[in-house]
This record gives sequence, structure tokens and C-alpha cells, in this order.
Amino acid sequence: MSFIDIYGHDKQIGVLQAAMARNRVAHAYLFHGIKGIGKRTTALVFAKALNCVEGRKEFDACDKCSSCLKTDHRNHPDVTIIETEGQFIKIREIRDLQNQMKFKPFEGGKRIFIIIDADKMNITSANALLKTLEEPSPSNILILITSRPYQLPLTVLSRCQHLRFTPLLKEIIVSFLQERVSMVSDSAGVLALSSGGSIGKALEMSSGARLTLRSKILTKLSESRMNNHISVLSFLEEFGKERKGIIDRLDVLRAFYRDALVYKETTRTERLINQDYVDIIRSVADRLSGDDILDNIKIVNWASNAIDRNVNKALTLEAMAFKINW
Repeated sequence: MSFIDIYGHDKQIGVLQAAMARNRVAHAYLFHGIKGIGKRTTALVFAKALNCVEGRKEFDACDKCSSCLKTDHRNHPDVTIIETEGQFIKIREIRDLQNQMKFKPFEGGKRIFIIIDADKMNITSANALLKTLEEPSPSNILILITSRPYQLPLTVLSRCQHLRFTPLLKEIIVSFLQERVSMVSDSAGVLALSSGGSIGKALEMSSGARLTLRSKILTKLSESRMNNHISVLSFLEEFGKERKGIIDRLDVLRAFYRDALVYKETTRTERLINQDYVDIIRSVADRLSGDDILDNIKIVNWASNAIDRNVNKALTLEAMAFKINW
């Protein structure tokens, strides 16, 4: 893959290619934006382009030379990807990075370190990385990738060049789904609306399991009156106990209330994410006030953030359920 194969991030790619053209590539970048939007893909293509043997005149990766192929196969000695082990990025990973940075690149002109989910560095790891950022080496480039830049220390943020990856337009995601996975137009449109601007999320949602999950949650929501504790607890049983599954279900619930608010304010259905559940959306929009629906979105956001931080899942869901305006 090269820059021309990336969907929808022309501005960000332009910044990177301009830096290459002027030979003013920053020593550290922060790629931030929602999950599944293309930050990691862009970082890898940038790493390929920096060391590409054939494509330097175009400031892009050729995808054919030995350097590009090694990066694709994750065995380039000058491209290192650092990811979490468990909950955090360990200090050992950062110290290994620092040791590698003492030497010149083995093959390419630059050595690139890509830190995935950089916000998961613990304070010890972040402080160790800060020392590296304060004393940059011209042959080493750090790319920090995160969907939560606010979790990183300000001292780290201030020493990186920021590139924000904004949610993609519906039309771009539809084009990707049609061209790359041969999806029919109607299905691509529904997934693009539901994805929140993330190609990764659209691909994840394209699985039958994810669509079934959405159907179960919204059908249960339409069937339950939620007028007593038993019906509320019965609804919560659909969320299960696994962290990622709960967050996925909360995403469905948040999108539903988002639709209810859009319909409440505009009565327009073409802007809805869950266009195949208009009757349920209309029912909730008619029953609740705009403030009530907005409060529900905030409550679901609170629950999702709490569970993402590993707060007790059962207690968080119960607190959410009894705060929501049903």
C-alpha cells in the first residue's frame, strides 16, 4: 500500500509529503483521531515512503522494492512497532527503543518507531520516552498513535508534531466498501452511516455477528417498557460480561439515542444512522424531550468511558440503566 491507496486523508498525507520534499521531517509525530480511521495505516506507509529505494522522487512508497516489501512483512530492521502487553506499554519496551536509537539505521535512511495506543504508556514509560523526545536524533523518527491524546502527559504532547485524523465522510467509506470489499450500495450506505466516520468500524460492523448484535439490542429496546427494575435488568442481560462486547453494545445504544435526537430536532430520516429502525426512533423521539435524549447520550458516554477504564462493569451498567430516561 502507498499514499495513493489511502482513503480520505489527503490533507494529512500532504503534510507528510511536504515535509519529505523539504527534508524537514519532524523527529516525533502524534497521529490522533478515532479508532479505525487509518492512523496506523498512514504511519506504516509513511515509514515505507521514508526508506523506499525507488519512490523517493514522488515522496511515496513504490510497494515493490526490498525496503517496502520488508516493511509490509514486518521484518524491516529499521521499522519497529511497539504495542501494549496487557493493559500498558511497559518500560522495557521504551528502554529497548532507546537502546536501538543509539545506533545508525541498518538499511534505510531513517529508523522509525511506531507506538500503537501510545496513551497506554504508564507514567514510568511516558517519562522515559520524554527523555528521548527532549534529545532527538536526526536519523530516528517516533510516531505516536492514539485515539485518546488527552491521556498523554502535556510534556510529551508538546514535543510532537500533531496530525489529527478527522472522521471520514460517508461517501468515502461507501467508496471503500464498494471498491475494496465489493459491498452492494445499500449495505455500504447503512454501514457508512453507522461507522461514525471510521473505515475500521465499518468493516467490523459488516460481519453478520455485529449486525445481529445491533438487531438484538434495538429489538429488545422496542419490546421493553423499562417501567420497572425487572425490565431494566432484563435489558442489561443483553450486554453480557465481556468488556469489548459491552462497549460495542453501548455504541449501538449511543447511536440509537443520537438518531432519536436528530429526528426530534429535524424529523428528517435521511440523516439517521439506523434508518431501518425509524419506527422505534420516532417512538422514543415523541416520548422524550430533547434534553432527556441528550442526557441519555451523556450517560451512555459516561458508562462507555468508565468500562474502557476497567471500572466494575456490572455496577457501571446498572448505574447507567437507572439513570437513563426510558
